Parts: sequence; structure tokens; C-alpha cells
Amino acid sequence: MHLLTGGGHGVMDAVSRAFHEVEDREGLVIGILPAAGTRTANPPRGYPNPWVELSIHTHLHLSGTEGTNIASRNHINVLSSDVVVALPGAWGTRTEVELALRYGKPLVAYLQDRAEIPQLPDSVPVLARLEEIKAFVREALGRTP
Repeated sequence: MHLLTGGGHGVMDAVSRAFHEVEDREGLVIGILPAAGTRTANPPRGYPNPWVELSIHTHLHLSGTEGTNIASRNHINVLSSDVVVALPGAWGTRTEVELALRYGKPLVAYLQDRAEIPQLPDSVPVLARLEEIKAFVREALGRTP
């Protein structure tokens, strides 16, 4: 099982590091990187974070509230995922949630409070315990515990 993030800082960095440090893991830390602007495929400063093992550079520069726009890498992030686990975040996370719903991806939010993602739709299940998240992912992937 691989971990796919946007390859940046903050929560993406923390989860990448945690996954990277798992002993005997079988998957890679993959980062789908944004472009720094409209005329480059070079990522912005700070991308990828040091834990990303496979960087996928894109020409896609939009994010945040514009994360559902066709020029956002969020489409690649969601469409390349078998399961989407939303973690606390801002508008970029919120737009990935919207895309997961649009594309019919199995989706769960790992939060203590729904307010940790702006305007999180009521249809998104929120789980607060890691064991619950593991069970959700296993079930979505058709794997037994």
C-alpha cells in the first residue's frame, strides 16, 4: 500500500514522515507536486518534502479554493487513489473531499471535529480513532483485518 499526498509541508509532511518511518512497509511515499506558476513545471519552494520517495511533477498550479479547477493537481491526487482519507486541512483539503465525492472514491475524514476541514459535507463520515480508519481502509480495499 502506497501513501499519496500533495508532497508539501504541514500535514502532508507529517503523514509522509510517519509512513516513511514504518518498519517493513511495502509501499512508497508518493508526492503529486504542483507547479510554481503557469510557465513552469518546477514545484514551489519546499516541494517535495524530504520524505517523498517518488515525486510526480505536474504543470498544474492551482490549489486551495481553486482545487476543483481543471488546472489543479487535486484531480490527479484523488483519481490516483483507491481510498481517500482526509486529514485536518484548509481549502485544498476541502476541494479534494469535493472531488472524492464527485468521482465516487471511498472517503473518510480522520478528525476530532468536523470543523477541522472547512464546510465539510455532512455526507462525509468522520472517524476519530486510528483503528476505525484502518478498518475503513481495509474494507474499502476489500482486505480482511
